[in-house]
Amino acid sequence: MEALAGTAASSSILPVRHPPSRLAPQSLALRPSRCSPLRASGGGGGGGKEESQAAPAANGSPVLKLKSDSSQNGAIPIVADKSQKAPATNTTTDLSGSRAGLFRTPISGGVQSATFAHGLPPPALAVRNLMEQARFAHLCSVMSGMHHRRTGYPFGSLVDFANDSMGHPIFSLSPLAIHTRNLLSDPRCTLVVQVPGWSGLSNARVTIFGDVYPLPADQQEWAHKQYVAKHQQWASQQWGNFYYYRMHNISDIYFIGGFGTVAWVDVNEYETTQPDKVAVDGAEKSLKELNAIFSKPLRELLSLEGEVDDAAVISVDSKGIDIRVRQGAQFNIQRLAFDVPEKVLTLEEAKRALHKIIKTSSK
Repeated sequence: MEALAGTAASSSILPVRHPPSRLAPQSLALRPSRCSPLRASGGGGGGGKEESQAAPAANGSPVLKLKSDSSQNGAIPIVADKSQKAPATNTTTDLSGSRAGLFRTPISGGVQSATFAHGLPPPALAVRNLMEQARFAHLCSVMSGMHHRRTGYPFGSLVDFANDSMGHPIFSLSPLAIHTRNLLSDPRCTLVVQVPGWSGLSNARVTIFGDVYPLPADQQEWAHKQYVAKHQQWASQQWGNFYYYRMHNISDIYFIGGFGTVAWVDVNEYETTQPDKVAVDGAEKSLKELNAIFSKPLRELLSLEGEVDDAAVISVDSKGIDIRVRQGAQFNIQRLAFDVPEKVLTLEEAKRALHKIIKTSSK
C-alpha cells in the first residue's frame, strides 16, 4: 500500500475519467443567460467546498473532484492542493438550481444536496416514478438444485413487470423459465430497474430486495389488469400458461442517481409515497408525445454553446424532465426543471411548461 501511495503522489494527477452525474444536474429553466449546458461544474452539491479541495470518501480516503473539458470530451482531474483555486461558479451560494450543466456531488450528503438545490424529487419518490416509467428489469434469483448445475449461484434474467398501488412489482412468469423454478425453490431475489433510455452509469437505477411468491388464483385476474394497464396490448397477447407472481415483501431498496449520489431508501417511505401523476398516466405514450414536439427545440436549446447531435426526453415528473443528450458517441443526462409555481400534474401542463422555457430562452 505504501508503494502505491508513493506512486500516486509522484504522478500528481490521476488520469481518471467519469461520466457526469445523473442525480445532480443543474437546471436550465430559471436563468435566461446560460452557461454551457454540457459543462460539468463543481458547485451546488458539494456543501460549499472549493473545487480544488479533495472531498472525503465514505472510507476516509480523498476523492478528486472532476471538471469536464468539452473540447477534449473528457474529465480533467483537479489536484487536491488548497493553494489552487477553481474559477468561481456562484453555485455554492445559489441554491435555486438556475445554472445550466451537470456537476458531481460527494457520496456523503450528495442526494440531499442535489435534491434541495435543483428541485429533484426525493429518493423515495424518484424510485416510485422510476418503477412506474420502466417496463423491463433484471431479475436476479438463486439457482436451484433442480437444474443440476451452478446451484446457489445468482442467476440474472430480463423480465417485464407492473406494480401494485404500493410499488410492489408484479411479474408474469412461465413455469418453463429458469427464474420461475428458482423462485419456487427460493423466493429471495433482487430486481434491478434502470431509467428508460439507459445510456451509461451516470443514469438512475434502483435495486429492490425482496421475496417473490405466486399470487393465488383469485388474484390472477387482478394482476392481469395491472399488466394490461402498463403494457397495453402486449399484455393481452401472452401465450402459454403464464402465471402472475408478486414481490410480497420488500426488504430493502438501494437507489443510485448517478456517480456519487446513492441512498438506501426506507421501505415504509417508499410504500406510502405516491408516484407523480404525470409519471404514471400513459408514461410511455407521454414520452413519445413530448419527444415528437420538443426533441428538436431542446436540441437547439442545448446547442447554443456546444453542438448537440440529439436530445431525447427519457423521463418526466412533477418538477421537470430528464434529457438524454448525445454529442457524437458521448452520452450524458441533463435535467430541465419546470419554471412554474406549482407541481406539474398532467401531460398538457408539462407541454405548457416546456413551451414557456423554450420561448423564454429564445428571446
